[in-house]
Amino acid sequence: MLKATFAPVLSPVPPKPSSPRLLIHAISDALTQNAQPVRENASLTPAPLPPASAYVHLPFCRKRCHYCDFPIVALGSSSPQPDSDPRVLNYIHLLLREIQATKLKFNPHPPLETVFFGGGTPSLVPPNLVSSVLETLSLKFGLRSDAEISMEMDPGTFDEKKLKEFMGLGVNRVSLGVQAFQDELLKACGRAHGVKEVQEAIGIVGSRGVENWSMDLISSLPHQTPQMWEESLRLTAEAGPTHVSVYDLQIEQGTKFGNLYTPGEFPLPSETQSAELYRMASRMLSEAGYDHYEISSYCKSGFECRHNLTYWKNKPFYGFGLGSASYTGRIRFSRPKKLKQYVVYVENLENGLAELEDVEEGGCDDVKDLAMDTVMLSLRTARGLDLKLFRETFGGSLIHSLCEAYRPHVESGHVVCLDKKGRNITRDQFCTLVSDEERMEETMAYIRLSDPDGFLLSNEVISLAFRVIGP
Repeated sequence: MLKATFAPVLSPVPPKPSSPRLLIHAISDALTQNAQPVRENASLTPAPLPPASAYVHLPFCRKRCHYCDFPIVALGSSSPQPDSDPRVLNYIHLLLREIQATKLKFNPHPPLETVFFGGGTPSLVPPNLVSSVLETLSLKFGLRSDAEISMEMDPGTFDEKKLKEFMGLGVNRVSLGVQAFQDELLKACGRAHGVKEVQEAIGIVGSRGVENWSMDLISSLPHQTPQMWEESLRLTAEAGPTHVSVYDLQIEQGTKFGNLYTPGEFPLPSETQSAELYRMASRMLSEAGYDHYEISSYCKSGFECRHNLTYWKNKPFYGFGLGSASYTGRIRFSRPKKLKQYVVYVENLENGLAELEDVEEGGCDDVKDLAMDTVMLSLRTARGLDLKLFRETFGGSLIHSLCEAYRPHVESGHVVCLDKKGRNITRDQFCTLVSDEERMEETMAYIRLSDPDGFLLSNEVISLAFRVIGP
């Protein structure tokens, strides 16, 4: 599994989505003192919105990577072609049944604005089966003509003909799982491709004229040196993707890496060394013209991942497929991660029997949960926490308490405050405003983390917010 920060509390929110509810409880359960109660008038919170985004999990891989703990189905190199493999055909049929059986709770329902095919390796799935998924989504929810349709694709799993077919279906954003530009690192991670396949994939994406495409990289791999990381970043910038996602490796129990390595011990880097790799990525990609718009995400101007912005803005979204997460009607839940249990879930859904207790995790947001989510997700972004919207929903006294808690981090430069014109508020100005709540409301518009050092302290800063909001 991958993470975007270095302290052990938070794990990454999508590109491969998981419920932020787990992240919140991991922190808030430990924070039981000095709580400032959030305003309890739930009528002040906005009414639930209909989801306009859908994540679709296509779990098939050639083999499992050594760091991966996602729900996947390893097809193997000697298996039938995916278009005739019964495991692929049966899963897609099950997936279509889940989409069709999903209840529409909003009338009218706006058409989907984003669709994200994640996995797994979605590019292993034949285009005709992807077409059936898109058609089913369109019939069920509608699909905007300008929808962003993203697909994760691994080098060596598609050629120019296959990419052309995907694009013909409406796929207009490619997320290329490169991870590294060194064969020895790719082999050590158990990746099914090498650098030769990476270069071929980059060439195919370019030859087909894909304008909106992303590249994934992993830092803090075993035996990865700063020189290797610098080379990967340089070659990434030279390839010219419009988006780059940079993840720090997290060792998960039950994976091959989990059996081999201990975090922070050689051949893995220390936390300090991992932080230096993060700083290097921020510096090199910024110099190459990328905006660091989210902790782990960089983009050329105008090429933010619209689907992932759904998560960072805490908007509702559908999830379909094995282990996928949804956030609808202020309820977060995940489908089962085991295929047999997922089959039962879909059958129960069709029969009107699927309840929240049938899924692996769930929870209905109350006002406190919404406030926690808003802070956690907003502070992952360069834009930061919109104080006006937060105040309107949760009350001005809570903002004042947050600012008081953040005073040391403002003084150290890890937390930055902006006025309504986007200008930095100096540390002295901040101290003056905190002592005058009325002036603070008139002047202060956003709280954000500095790049990169503030982002590196995101877990600590978010933990402080949870203590203020209260467990």
